Amino acid sequence: MDNAREMNDVGKAIDAIVQDIAPKLIGIRRDLHAHPEIGFELQRTAGVVATELERLGIACRTGVGRSGIVADIVGGAPGPCLVIRADMDALPIQEMTGLAYASTIPGRMHACGHDLHTATLLGVGAVLNQLSGKLRGTVRLVFQPAEETIDSGAAAMIADGVLDGVDMALGFHNEPGVPAGTTGYIRGASFASADSFQITIEGRSGHAAQPHEAVDPIMVAGYLLTQLQTIVSREINPIRSAVLTVGRIEGGDAYNIIPDSCMMAGTIRTRAPETRDAMEAAVRRICAGTEIMHRVTCKLAYSRNLPPVMNDDGLLDRTIAAVRLQGGTIHEIDGGFGAEDFAFFSERVPSSHIRIGSSQPGRRDRVHNSNYQPDESCIAHGVLALSRTAMELLN
Repeated sequence: MDNAREMNDVGKAIDAIVQDIAPKLIGIRRDLHAHPEIGFELQRTAGVVATELERLGIACRTGVGRSGIVADIVGGAPGPCLVIRADMDALPIQEMTGLAYASTIPGRMHACGHDLHTATLLGVGAVLNQLSGKLRGTVRLVFQPAEETIDSGAAAMIADGVLDGVDMALGFHNEPGVPAGTTGYIRGASFASADSFQITIEGRSGHAAQPHEAVDPIMVAGYLLTQLQTIVSREINPIRSAVLTVGRIEGGDAYNIIPDSCMMAGTIRTRAPETRDAMEAAVRRICAGTEIMHRVTCKLAYSRNLPPVMNDDGLLDRTIAAVRLQGGTIHEIDGGFGAEDFAFFSERVPSSHIRIGSSQPGRRDRVHNSNYQPDESCIAHGVLALSRTAMELLN
């Protein structure tokens, strides 16, 4: 009974702290939004984060994974180490919102809400630092660069030891498909894997009027394009579906010449490790068969870029329960085929990833859009959900 009363008091304390700091967090978010930085080049953004952590009395390490920041909040008793991670980088998009705090840097915009994430994690730091005596263990705040680039900031920070001694991890992302004030979760894969391929088909050039004297790589590319799609429609279990998209085809320089080669490139997304393996094996098999059938050479470059973000069922259940204890609304939502490099965390330690609702009434926003306008109240809701989850996991 005493423990239940104590955790009820913790919930009230979290509410009070968040209510007090919410306006400042929105101010930090707007400042970051007006000054977006991309990739690993986050000098100003990292400076804002480090300055705020210093103001809160939280020691931090800078330059982790090139430009990331790590801060540990040590509890009043020994226990496990929990990572809570936020990404900080923006996108190379020209902002079209017309907001008073819109991007001041041409061609750059926080169109994925990483400014929201950064402000949210600073808020979590403020809450947990005040309540650290009630924690059993350590919370490691991870502010990560370069989530939006192929050169992953998560991988860089892990290489610099950010997961050393870590037992579990929490990830989160704003979700414009969910109303602000509501939290979503997805069992299994919270995000899909993201792999890429490039196939160069080498034939033999010739005159367009004499196709029998050539080996036409463009015709073979058309055949290969349709064959690749049969992997999803006829080889993969529909329950464990996948997406294969060819987004680029290049070949030829003149209308009356059959070229020597044609190139196609695309992406493959899956939501289960075994499906990921099956897709790659099938692409390799179809390329090999195409060579025999059409007298061409298919040079395949296949890159495994990101694994899926896999939720640990037990940790996710505890996260859901914690959000509800804090008075939050949380429900299961549909998964998709977007990708996120928090996958490198979930690949190494048990992880839970949630979606913080950010939609404004009357809008149908989507991330990576030049007019993205999330509801800023999602910052406070995220702080409530993540702070209470940390308290429950480390109590």
